[in-house]
Amino acid sequence: MAWDDPGRHHAAGLAAITRGDGTTLLLGALGGDVPRVSADDDTLAGWYETSPAPWFVACGSEEEVFGAYADALSRHRSLARPRNSTGPVWCSWYSYYEDISESQMHSDLGDLRGLPFDVVQIDHGWAADVGDWQPNAKFPSGMDALAARIAEAGFVPGLWLAPFIALPTSRILRERPHLFLRDRDGELVTAGNWDGPYHALDLTLPEALDHLTTMISTAVGWGYRYLKLDFLFSAAVVAERHKEIGREQAYREAISMIRSVAGDDVYLLGCGAPVLPSLGVFDGLRIGPDVNAFWRNYNAPNDDPSDARGETSFLNSLNRLWLRPLIDLDPDVVYFRTRENLLTTKERQLLRDLAEVCNFLATSDPPSWLLPDELDLMTSYLTRQPSIRQLGRYRFAIGSREVDFAPHVAASPVWGR
Repeated sequence: MAWDDPGRHHAAGLAAITRGDGTTLLLGALGGDVPRVSADDDTLAGWYETSPAPWFVACGSEEEVFGAYADALSRHRSLARPRNSTGPVWCSWYSYYEDISESQMHSDLGDLRGLPFDVVQIDHGWAADVGDWQPNAKFPSGMDALAARIAEAGFVPGLWLAPFIALPTSRILRERPHLFLRDRDGELVTAGNWDGPYHALDLTLPEALDHLTTMISTAVGWGYRYLKLDFLFSAAVVAERHKEIGREQAYREAISMIRSVAGDDVYLLGCGAPVLPSLGVFDGLRIGPDVNAFWRNYNAPNDDPSDARGETSFLNSLNRLWLRPLIDLDPDVVYFRTRENLLTTKERQLLRDLAEVCNFLATSDPPSWLLPDELDLMTSYLTRQPSIRQLGRYRFAIGSREVDFAPHVAASPVWGR
């Protein structure tokens, strides 16, 4: 991620530069708490926020050094491959956003029945508030009844949660503000902005961990076996904590507890998550910002690599493919529909190609929104399972087709400079 200027870049945990002879010099963290790296045109530097810890350094071909780093991470951290795998996912977010309801889900389940999805996942819009993880009035039968309905239709029930954060309007923040992170002056820390500030639990507090335990056990008890957990970075923001431990350690302990409570048979997808401390706990990891039904905002500078749009989602995900040996990679949903969609045919194909490279297929397109040829394309896409071979940094063979993503990287206002 470029933080200041084109000649100097900073990142959390990993940096690599291409040298004049075509080789790649890579510096990557192997442990420690909150690693930082910086890169000039010909120099890499690394440090840890707290105590010293080992680093991995390699120089060679790009494929060799990234592969060796992934292998070193696996050995040094004793990482196992994800416990669970998932087939195609249908997610409610990118069609209905917060306007999802029980009645809408019942209607869509009728249309989804018989289509080649493994998971049907309910996204944001079901809960009383962000932080209050009980169903709102749009889900009068309760989330357990909806999970049973999804399972009866032949799918794994999935549910979205943002387990570490709460909005100021939430009951938990109003009634139990002592559970949330504070600064040195005792003021609530703002963990981020979601049409206003939101705040993060201090997950070193036993009472906050009890709350988290109840939240996860309730969702699993309702019948959800696929949990999409979002805004996870909030547990690692700079703050004063009940326990004097590193902020990434606090995060790692919290997600490890989630895994323990959920059980090994529940698929855990981490979103908005610090990458390195998430490895070995989650089954899958979102590797870019939210996608959107447009490629670029032509009324804005398009220089923020975290913007929710097709191009930024595509480019962030494309440059994290080296993680494939360690965890399932979620590049976000793909589109087949033309309804309510500004993506061109070519842009929709790019997103679908990248998802096949990642081997993580998901969409939010309701079948009722699809034209007959779009529905046929979706069905074919979700079932074909082509072979994937990497031919270069951005070139892949997908079945019998060769796909080169490089021109789309070069065209980016951020990644192409």
